[in-house]
Amino acid sequence: MRYLKLLWDIGRQMGWYYWLFRAGYWLQGKTGVLKLRFPRKVSSRSFVNIQEWGECRPRFLFDDQNFDLPTNPDLSELKWRVMQIQAGRFPYFSNTWYAVADWHTHPLTRYQYPVNEHWSEVDDFPAQAGDIKFVWEKSRFTFLYDIIRYDYHFKEDQAETVFRLLADWIDHNPVNCGPNWKCSQEIALRVLNWTFALHYYRASPNLSQAKLDQILCSIYDQMRHVASNIRFSEVAVRNNHILSESLALFTTGCMFSFFPESLNWKQKGKDLFEREIVSQIKPDGTYLQYSMNYHRVVVQLLTWAIRLAERHSDRMCAQVYSRARAVLIFLRACQNNANGQLPNYGHNDGALFFPLTECEFRDFRPQMAALAAALGFDLGYQTGQWLEETWWLTGHRPEFPLMLNPQYLSAFHQSGYYIIRNAGTITFLRCGNCHSRPFQADQNHLDIWVNGRNILRDAGTWLYNGEEETTHYFCGTRSHNTVMIENFDQMQKQHRFIWTHWARSAQGKSGVANEEFWIETEFEGFRHVGKGIVHKRRVVKKAGQLHWLVEDHILNLPSGMRIRQLWHPDAAFSDDFKINAVNELGVDIAMTVEEGWYSQGYGVKTRSSTLVFESKGSFIRAVITARAD
Repeated sequence: MRYLKLLWDIGRQMGWYYWLFRAGYWLQGKTGVLKLRFPRKVSSRSFVNIQEWGECRPRFLFDDQNFDLPTNPDLSELKWRVMQIQAGRFPYFSNTWYAVADWHTHPLTRYQYPVNEHWSEVDDFPAQAGDIKFVWEKSRFTFLYDIIRYDYHFKEDQAETVFRLLADWIDHNPVNCGPNWKCSQEIALRVLNWTFALHYYRASPNLSQAKLDQILCSIYDQMRHVASNIRFSEVAVRNNHILSESLALFTTGCMFSFFPESLNWKQKGKDLFEREIVSQIKPDGTYLQYSMNYHRVVVQLLTWAIRLAERHSDRMCAQVYSRARAVLIFLRACQNNANGQLPNYGHNDGALFFPLTECEFRDFRPQMAALAAALGFDLGYQTGQWLEETWWLTGHRPEFPLMLNPQYLSAFHQSGYYIIRNAGTITFLRCGNCHSRPFQADQNHLDIWVNGRNILRDAGTWLYNGEEETTHYFCGTRSHNTVMIENFDQMQKQHRFIWTHWARSAQGKSGVANEEFWIETEFEGFRHVGKGIVHKRRVVKKAGQLHWLVEDHILNLPSGMRIRQLWHPDAAFSDDFKINAVNELGVDIAMTVEEGWYSQGYGVKTRSSTLVFESKGSFIRAVITARAD
C-alpha cells in the first residue's frame, strides 16, 4: 500500500503522462526492447578524407587561425594539473584527484562496472558500488580543457596525449555497453568536449586517417544514441539534461556536416534547445532546478549555443537572448563582488562543464563574463584571470559599456528569491513554489555574506547516492538555515530523489523603511505532519550595520510539538558574530550546538556545528550581530 501511495503521489505531482512514460520506459528495459532499440553495432567507415578534413575549417566558437589570447607560461597550477593527468591521475568534481587506470572503476569503492553488459542492464545504484557519478566523471573528458590550455600557454604539443586518451576510451567502451553509455547527458558532454579538442587539433600531424575515422565513428555512434533516446530527457528528466543533449545535437550538425543525419540533428537540436530554454528559465531569469550551480551549467550551455549559432548564421530565437540576459541579472544580484561566489544554494554535483580559467570552482565570474560578452555587454568585473573563458568561448574580448549593476534590493517573485545588498553584505532568502521536482527541502533558507565571507551558509550537497542518513541530512531541512518542526522535514522524503507533500502557497515581498531593509515570506509545508501549517519568516537588515533580525512564526503548529530554528555558521563565526533568540514572551532561548556536516564540494564533507534554538511555542525571534571589538 505504501508503494501504491507513492506511485499515486508521483502521478499527481509530476503528471500522469510522466508516470505512464516512466512505466513504459521501465517495461522496455525489462523486456529487452531497449537492447533492440540500441544495438551493440559499431560504425566502421570513413566519413571524410584526412586532407579534406584539414582543408575544411567549419566555424567554431573560436577561430584557431586567428586566436590571439595572450599566452601565460607562468600558470604553474595548470602545469601541475597536466603533469598529474599524464601520470594517470584525474580531477573529480573540481576538488579531488584519483588514480584510475580504466574507465569503469569507482575510485573510492574500487567497484568495477561491467564493460560488456548492455547499458540498459547496468544497475545505477548497486549497494556495493557507490555513486555512479564517480565513474561518469572521468569519461566526461572535462580534463581535456586543462590539456588544451597547457598546450596553448606553454607551447608544448599535447595532441598525442589527447588522441591516445580518446582512442583508449573508444577501445574499452563498446557501443551501447557499460555505465558510460547509460546517461545521454554524459554522452552529450563527452561529444562536446571531444569536438572542442578535435577543432583545436584539427591540423595536427598526429591525427592520421585511422585515428580520425575511429574518433568520428565513435562520435557518430554516441550521437545516434543521444538522438534515439532524447525523448526520455524531454519527458522524464526535463532539466539541464535535455539542454546538454539538444546542444550536442546542434553542435554535431554544425561541425560534422558529413554525417547522414547532421541536417536533421542540427535543426532538431536547435528547436529543442530554444524551446527548453524558454520553458525552463522564467522571464525573471530564475531556473527551474532551484540550484545556483545548475544555473551556472545553463549559463555555459547558453554561451556555447548563442556563439555557435551566430557563427553559423543561424541565430537563436529572440526569447533565448532575453532569457539569457535575465539569467545574468538574477545571478549578478546574488553574487558577491569580493570573489565572484554565490550562495551554495540548491543541489550541486560539482559540475563545471568547460573549465577554461584558473579560477576556483565557486567563482562564477568566468562563465557569467563569457555569456555577457556573447550577448554584447559587460558585468563590471574589470580585468582578471576569469576573462580567459571569454576568449575561448566567444573568440575575442571586446569592450562593452557597463550595463548590469546589482540593485540594493532585488525580488524575483516567480521563483521566490529575495536579495539585500548593503554595506558589503548580501542577505539571500529563498521561499518559492515548486514548479518541478524539488531536490531539497529548503524553503525559507537564509544565507548571509559579509565582505565575501559566507558567515551563515547552506551545508551543500555531498553525494546523490551515499549512505541514507547522511544524504538525507544534506537534502533535508536540517542542513539549511530555516525552521523544522521537531525533526520533520518541510516535505516528506521518499525514494532517493523523490519528495512528496511538496511545499505550496509560497509568497513574499520586500522593501525599505526607516533605514531598514526587510523581507517577508511564507509557505505552507509540513503537510505530512499536520494540516494548514504555515511558516512565516521576516528578516530585517539595518542599513549600514552588521545587524539582522529574523522572526519565525509557525501557524497551526500541532499541539505538543516544538519548533527548531537552525543556523549553519562558518568555522570562525563565533569569533566575530553572535546570535541571540527569544520566544513570543521575550524570554531568552538557550542555544544548543549540534553536530552537523558541511560539503564544500561534491563527494567531500567535513564535520561542522549547527546552532539550534528550540521552543515549545510557535514563535522565535533571533538577532545576529557583530561582536564588539
